[in-house]
Amino acid sequence: MIVFDMDGVLVDVHSSWGWVHDRFEVDNEDSLKAYKRGEIDDLEFIRRDIDLWRSVDHRISKKDIIDILEEAPLMNGFDECFPGLEQRYDTAIISGGLKPLAKHIGEPYFDRIMANDIEEKNGRLTGQGVLEVRLKDKGEAFEKLLSEMDVEEEECVAVGNSWVDSPMIERAGLGIAFNPADEKIREGADLVIEEKDLSLLLDHV
Repeated sequence: MIVFDMDGVLVDVHSSWGWVHDRFEVDNEDSLKAYKRGEIDDLEFIRRDIDLWRSVDHRISKKDIIDILEEAPLMNGFDECFPGLEQRYDTAIISGGLKPLAKHIGEPYFDRIMANDIEEKNGRLTGQGVLEVRLKDKGEAFEKLLSEMDVEEEECVAVGNSWVDSPMIERAGLGIAFNPADEKIREGADLVIEEKDLSLLLDHV
């Protein structure tokens, strides 16, 4: 099995949440700091992000968000990796990013997609989120995935770009730091790919 992070790996954006924030010209710096300090949990972090969008347009729908996300650029080399890679591996995405984007880019190629979502009712966002991947504990999602797919850690390749991906990278049989954003991910990886080019993975998997 090969497991990918999404933001900064499969798409060339630092954060899918941030991609939407930029479109609405809002900033989640305060809630990000509160989250990092442990003052709020993942669901509250998601709620605050959604509330930023709703503060700009209280009628905003999930389709509005999907339309924005579908403009996010794929990472260079994506089309060389997929289709093809999924014919040799079971494939999965584990991301703290937005599931609508993961489904948009991944449904043709990935067997399993784990990411976080947003709730809608009567054509408008409710302000609530759906938590599937805790940002600070991707290891939990990784172990759940392996159990569901009946795959051992040593049979798995994991690809990520930041410290939040370290629990996957360190446990996988082959952990790949792709265009690493920090030293922690470098230190835990078996292999480092510096360039923003997913096709370079094909030399190693």
